[in-house]
Amino acid sequence: MSDLKWFKSSFSEASGNACIEVAVHDSGRMAIRDSVRPTLAFAIDRTAFSLFVNAARAGAVSNVDL
Repeated sequence: MSDLKWFKSSFSEASGNACIEVAVHDSGRMAIRDSVRPTLAFAIDRTAFSLFVNAARAGAVSNVDL
């Protein structure tokens, strides 16, 4: 998935080291990775991605230490 065009939120830190990045995979699924560990990525369908984004906007997603 390294050849995808990754996007960061405009709310990310200036250093870019504390955010998730997203890209549209060739399959149409949304690829997601952590900017700290860019070699680890996974893809989910657009419905699941939309549910995640809506939950984050509502404050239902908190910091998770992986």
